[in-house]
Amino acid sequence: MTSSIEDGESKGRGLSRALIAHPSYGPLPALLLVLTAVTGVVDAVSILSLGRVFVANMTGNVVFVGFALVGAPGFSLSASLFAVAGFLVGASLAGSLITRSGGDRGSLLRAGVTAELLFAAVALIIAATSGAPGVSHGTSAIPHAFDPAIIDAIASVLAIATGIQNAVARKLAIPDMTTTVLTMTLTGIGADVRGLLEGSAQARAALIRRLLSIATMLAGAVFSAWLVLHVSPLSALILATTLLAVATAGTALATTHPAPWRVPAK
Repeated sequence: MTSSIEDGESKGRGLSRALIAHPSYGPLPALLLVLTAVTGVVDAVSILSLGRVFVANMTGNVVFVGFALVGAPGFSLSASLFAVAGFLVGASLAGSLITRSGGDRGSLLRAGVTAELLFAAVALIIAATSGAPGVSHGTSAIPHAFDPAIIDAIASVLAIATGIQNAVARKLAIPDMTTTVLTMTLTGIGADVRGLLEGSAQARAALIRRLLSIATMLAGAVFSAWLVLHVSPLSALILATTLLAVATAGTALATTHPAPWRVPAK
């Protein structure tokens, strides 16, 4: 019994170390998990209330543009194009933040999540002041949550936010923590089965990171979808903004002092 408790405590310490006290990454994995949840939240908002448009997954948007071009019903060409354009703008803005960070991963993430929070707040204000049904009603009770112009505006602004997030996460290069795309994460789970069977510690650590990424995005999508359907799209946008505020505060606290994890190993 004692041995089981000790094993559990050891695993708990190992998980804590992997997420908030990793010698190479510090608290970056935990903070990026919060951003992964944000992805699930905002894509649930966009798909369920903005008319089949992704604001974080540009692979899906490119496909949706193709559908819209041939007249497939239910797909908005303008919303998808605005989202793609916004995502490119966000990635470009992140490029400037990357240059200014001077290789300090802590400063880069702090600047990135702060900028993302500002754009999410703008999207929230646009939705809240639109006077549309999506402000106070779930989409299960109304045919259209927002007017086309509001949809395009919200999609583009949210895409700017996730473009920043994606570019920053790419630069941070924490294994299995892309925050927006899980295709390679799922591929890694299948491709590394042999390492798991052989008891590789590295494979187990990678599996934990991948499963946590999947679980947090799924949790964000599930909770956000419930809010969109049964409360209002606005409430889900409030959730996204709140999560980004948490990430911003957490990053600010984590970067109060210099630390080895802030400079990647060469």
